[in-house]
Amino acid sequence: MQNYKRILKLLLPYRRALLTGSLFLVVASATNLAIPLFIKDLVDVVMVEKDLHALNTIAISIGGLFFLQLICSTAHNYLFDLTEKRVTTDFRKQIFSHLHTLSVSFFARRRTGEIMSRMTNDVTTIEGIVTDLPATALQQGIRLIGGIIIIVYMNWKLTFMILVLSPLLVLFARTFGRRLKRLSREIQDKLAVSTTVLEENISCIPIVKSFLREKLEIARFSQAVEDSFNTAKQRILIASFFGPSIGFIAFTTSLALLWYGGREVITGGISPGELIAFILYATIIAGPMGSFARMFTRLQEGLGAAERLFEILDTKGDIQDSPEARPMPALKGRVEFDHVHFHYREDQEVLSGIDFTVEPGQMVALVGPSGAGKSTLVLLLHRFYDPVEGEIRIDGLPIKSVALESYLRQIALVPQETLLFGGTILENIEYARDGASIDEVIAAAKAANAHRFIEECPEGYQTVVGEKGIRLSAGQRQRIAIARAILKNPQVLILDEATSALDNESEVLIQEALERLMQGRTSFVIAHRLSTIHNADRILVMDKGRIVESGTHAALMEAKGLYHRLYTLKSLQMGEEIEA
Repeated sequence: MQNYKRILKLLLPYRRALLTGSLFLVVASATNLAIPLFIKDLVDVVMVEKDLHALNTIAISIGGLFFLQLICSTAHNYLFDLTEKRVTTDFRKQIFSHLHTLSVSFFARRRTGEIMSRMTNDVTTIEGIVTDLPATALQQGIRLIGGIIIIVYMNWKLTFMILVLSPLLVLFARTFGRRLKRLSREIQDKLAVSTTVLEENISCIPIVKSFLREKLEIARFSQAVEDSFNTAKQRILIASFFGPSIGFIAFTTSLALLWYGGREVITGGISPGELIAFILYATIIAGPMGSFARMFTRLQEGLGAAERLFEILDTKGDIQDSPEARPMPALKGRVEFDHVHFHYREDQEVLSGIDFTVEPGQMVALVGPSGAGKSTLVLLLHRFYDPVEGEIRIDGLPIKSVALESYLRQIALVPQETLLFGGTILENIEYARDGASIDEVIAAAKAANAHRFIEECPEGYQTVVGEKGIRLSAGQRQRIAIARAILKNPQVLILDEATSALDNESEVLIQEALERLMQGRTSFVIAHRLSTIHNADRILVMDKGRIVESGTHAALMEAKGLYHRLYTLKSLQMGEEIEA
């Protein structure tokens, strides 16, 4: 119930609307309790007294009660349903905002489809228990307590027969509620798997089609949804038995009431109107009993979903500002790695004792075979992760000691895989800085050699690039990413293989843009292209998580070590490409 209390806290900002809706609900429920008393008088007037004037008066009174109930129920439903939608909207926003406080490592451990499933399916599951459950509990509680008080006053013997129903319903709720909670969580977990498969297929559809793996992916998705269906089938089986069982108990009790009450009418113990009123009250009371049992099962299902959502909300980012964190002053760009160690898994160290210093404005190329730790090194510099041992300093300040936001405002990353949003070209470049003018955007695009191709697009800077920039070529996407970095105007720049997998024309344009971007900035470049390596002030050669060589291109070639071997191999590959 701790999770349910946390859900109910979301209602606090809207307590005025809920209080007003509750007042309407109380009036509607009280009206519902009063109607059987009027019906009792109506039946007695028709069957015993045969008074036409009294019949008309009572009928008009009952009609007035029905109209009052209509007004109050409508007002209550509107206020509570609107609040429910508002609260679940706030909850989704809260979860989404919290996701942005989590570190990159969280998303590396979780699959995208799983997170999406929790944001959609799980929130939808708990939606019904946010306001509907408390409202139903209040409404049915009034009917149950009020109904019991009235029927005890009317006939305590008949009341005893109705109350026999209570322990049976409680037993049913306890027995099946726990199983439904477990099954509900399993269903949500399996829906997350199918959502993940769907997301992967949509993202990777060219690969699926290229390798003719449609049948495999269809089988994967079919298996995932079938697993979800099989669990849902168990839940349906329990729910299908649960509802009719409640109905059977209620109808059996009603039959007993009719039999006993009929005997009382025949012997003159009660009037026909009293019997009809009593049966109506019995129905009113049986409704809350069955409703409370169903509410318990709904609560269990909702709590299963809430548990998954609060698991995300309770997760803290690995990268946090320390209490003593201070704003990072304007960077000059001196970077120091001091005995830095890092691993993603404790049994597999990725970086081992990294030590080097880079002076402001220098360009450093990171070279090494695949898996040497180059990308991990720049991820640490960007502070997507923190070292497990050692320290990274900029301008003499440990980056863990400064406010992360103030640090990231002065550093930029141009990744190997260009990441664009599905909006316009203008929106993608403006993303670098709030309030950037159109002139500043165009200047950045020109510096990135992107302005010409943007002007040739059908709608210029308002051209929609599509999901992940799919409507643009790789070189065009890369130039927009560079324009975005130029607009940010960072002092420390990270380029992760920014010219890989490009045609020669795009490479020349991007290389020119990168040279403009790197002027006066401390730059770290992971590069396979030889032209980038030639221009570096310093080359760090990495292998198996260590820096094994360091120096200029000429010095490293003369040393004839790993760099010479890698460079020679790359030169041979480039020669073969040119000949081809």
